[in-house]
Amino acid sequence: MRVRAVFVDFGGVIMRTEDKGPRSRQAERIGMTSRDLEKIVFESDSSLRASTGEISEEAHWQAVSKALGVDRQEGEKIITEFFSGDRVDTVLLDFLRSLRPDRKVGLISNAWSGLRKVITTNQFADVFDEMVISAEVGLVKPDPRIYQLALERLGVHPKESVFLDDMLINVEAARSLGISAIQFTQLGRTLEELKHFLIDTG
Repeated sequence: MRVRAVFVDFGGVIMRTEDKGPRSRQAERIGMTSRDLEKIVFESDSSLRASTGEISEEAHWQAVSKALGVDRQEGEKIITEFFSGDRVDTVLLDFLRSLRPDRKVGLISNAWSGLRKVITTNQFADVFDEMVISAEVGLVKPDPRIYQLALERLGVHPKESVFLDDMLINVEAARSLGISAIQFTQLGRTLEELKHFLIDTG
């Protein structure tokens, strides 16, 4: 069956941490490891609640500042530096743009409420026919319902779709629904795998 839609994750795929130095420096400055800092930012209770839309992204950052023992202004400085080593993959975005209009492109991301603004501000909202963001829909991967919602929004069947994600658990969840899925590891390798799917299905 011909692939009619390609779905992609955001963090770890479109946006990746290319320089871990800023995170390490900020962690050292406040007396913790970079892994401990990442846990507070990405794996804390407030992060999960923000990912499901239960609280706003701003509320999450307030909780992060409290956990770090700093005021909100200092917390903002830490977080700005924390993300300064992250880069948007313009090569991947251009490839996704090249698929349209023959194929549809969708985003499926576990993310806080500010992601849509980030994408719009950085001027690549045009890449996507639909953006399914967990904070907006109240569902997070690997919950099968978030994939089903994405399929419905693009009007495609699982067998007509390919999904890219850096987390194996999310890849396996997509496959369990009949979606072809690729674990993102390295751009060149991932694009080659994706092209095989697109060529093999016509």
